[in-house]
Amino acid sequence: MGDVMLALARTFGSLRSGKVWLYVLVPALFSFVLWIVLAIWGLGWVVDWLLGHPPMSLLIAWGVAWLAHILAYLGGWMAIFAGAYLTASLLAALVIMPLLLKHLSETEYADVAPMGKDSFVAAALNSVLASLVFVAGWFLSLPFWLVPGLSLVLPLLLMAWLNRRTFAYDALSQHATGAEWQQLRQQHKAPLFMLGLTMALLAHIPVIGLLVPALAALSFVHYGLEALRRSRGGAIVSIEGERL
Repeated sequence: MGDVMLALARTFGSLRSGKVWLYVLVPALFSFVLWIVLAIWGLGWVVDWLLGHPPMSLLIAWGVAWLAHILAYLGGWMAIFAGAYLTASLLAALVIMPLLLKHLSETEYADVAPMGKDSFVAAALNSVLASLVFVAGWFLSLPFWLVPGLSLVLPLLLMAWLNRRTFAYDALSQHATGAEWQQLRQQHKAPLFMLGLTMALLAHIPVIGLLVPALAALSFVHYGLEALRRSRGGAIVSIEGERL
């Protein structure tokens, strides 16, 4: 948990830079506008769709239509929030993450040599696949919303998984070799998920939540590059082997 707290402390410390603030605000503004548009034009459609499908349709058939409507509106708002967050996360992963990575690699982590593959295609495929699994998981979780509390817990867990799957790979793909990535992924599996869960919790705080997609990208860069630095024993290396 100490490594997660260190990454979070460095994340908020990075906000002293005006350039980092610019990177953080772009997805936030995009997410805000998208959230408003979806709320105006999509909430009614989502609620109607939920009411026509299980488990809401079952509740109506059982004579508790009032509960079905409450859950449908709750689900509608959460679906809009999830959609806005998902889109902002894709923007953060594909556009903002490379900018943050370049900035931090030239400042705080200049001693961590890039020895991986800087592949936009691989990063894009990883982000899109994670998004598809997230959407599928969200719909598959709907029947479990009848269990008290799970309608709040399951979206949090799905968002935590999305954060870890999207940003952990992108943060390290340029710097870590294939072997290093596999080792770090196994050794830091739980802390990376906890970092993703922390960001998922922050996403539900008003105002701050809009900043979370870019903050998540920033926090995973800090965590990943520090973990890579430690795994190399703090040694300064280069691809050509000129420095050790």
